[in-house]
Amino acid sequence: MSDNLDITNTEENQNKENENKDSGNKEKYEKVCVLCHRTESKAGKMIELPGGFTVCPDCMQKAFDVMNNSEMKDMMNLQNLPNISMIRLDDMQNAFPKQQKIKKKEPKEKKPEKIMDIRSIPAPHRIKASLDDYVIGQEHAKKVISVAVYNHYKRVFTNTMDEIEIEKSNMLMIGPTGSGKTYLVKTLARLLDVPLAIADATSLTEAGYIGDDIESVISKLLAAADNDVEKAERGIVFIDEIDKIAKKKNTNQRDVSGEAVQQGMLKLLEGSEVEVPVGASSKNAMVPMATVNTRNILFICGGAFPGLEDIIKERLNKQAAIGFRSDLKDKYDKDPDLLSKVALEDLRNFGMIPEFIGRLPVVFTLRELDKDMLVKILKEPKNAILKQYQKLLELDEVKLEFAEDALEAIAEKALEKDTGARALRAIIEVFMLDIMYEIPKDDNIGQVLITRAYIEHRGGPVITMRGQLQLPLDR
Repeated sequence: MSDNLDITNTEENQNKENENKDSGNKEKYEKVCVLCHRTESKAGKMIELPGGFTVCPDCMQKAFDVMNNSEMKDMMNLQNLPNISMIRLDDMQNAFPKQQKIKKKEPKEKKPEKIMDIRSIPAPHRIKASLDDYVIGQEHAKKVISVAVYNHYKRVFTNTMDEIEIEKSNMLMIGPTGSGKTYLVKTLARLLDVPLAIADATSLTEAGYIGDDIESVISKLLAAADNDVEKAERGIVFIDEIDKIAKKKNTNQRDVSGEAVQQGMLKLLEGSEVEVPVGASSKNAMVPMATVNTRNILFICGGAFPGLEDIIKERLNKQAAIGFRSDLKDKYDKDPDLLSKVALEDLRNFGMIPEFIGRLPVVFTLRELDKDMLVKILKEPKNAILKQYQKLLELDEVKLEFAEDALEAIAEKALEKDTGARALRAIIEVFMLDIMYEIPKDDNIGQVLITRAYIEHRGGPVITMRGQLQLPLDR
């Protein structure tokens, strides 16, 4: 009798343990809709169907709407015909995974959100001072963007309380590749703590053609704002490579990725209500839609505009070649600040339509980086490339130093590549590869000095052993 009681007790304990495990698993995993593949935390409580399938309320409602359609009812009558059978859920079990659940992410501690108002907007000089910590040079560009952003957010938070309506201060940023256009906007959004979406104009096409719709730009901003529409409506959108949507010249085909995109963006830049998909890049029946008003979204467009210098030069030479004060035609050939002389007429000749340019009232240029600026970029910003490598070796208790002439050699090599600041990282990665590989082998290494000879392949870096003399490290 006692043996039977022991068996039943162990069975009850085992059942309880299994129940506890199941309940623990339920807390760790969440169900997924078999149709739209959204999780329970995004789509709401799932509806369980026979065979272990789960469907979200949205997809179930859409299924009912289709079933109630008169054409669908006529098709349902086909089940009475011979050789035609309806699909059963039991037959679909092999088509879907049996474990229709996704493990939940561990909840992160949410920091209290800063409530941004007109008093919390930093003054232009403070915005520029913060940008100075991360962006080297480009003084004029930093001053223009600081004032434009300050005025924009004053407009947003005052909501034009009197009869004077302040217009949007969208910006057009012109500068050679690698001059810091994207980095400037990223730094600005981080300092202001507002959602930022970075889009590429090269993939945008007119609605109905293969490519991204123009509204996908706002969809990215909504995703950056954690699907909070109110927060997204105060964000910043940076559209890079804007010069790629210039009007195509000498073409008889429909310009679906050029002038048509400019036309489609007009209302977006000015301010309008746009329906965008939530959690997806394209509209389809399975994705919920949200309405976003772009009136208070700050648009910053940037591009390298290759060939614009020739258009500016042609205009300036035409003006200077008339009258007694005419200048030589090669006067502007070696002008490093030629882009700063850009006029709206030049942008129109480049292929930007007047209506598009008119909605970007703040136009400014970035200078091409020279050798001194590249050396400063290597060592001065808060998150400079050299500081990152010094931190990595510091974790191995090794001090990393760069000789001043070595930095100049790196800058000279970067200028040869003609890709601006982007070239710096690629060059340093090559020279740091052997060092990052060899240093962890020997715990006695205390310091590494990168010299110009090492950069120019004439020697190796100088290393100092702990308590010993300096020795060159063989490459």
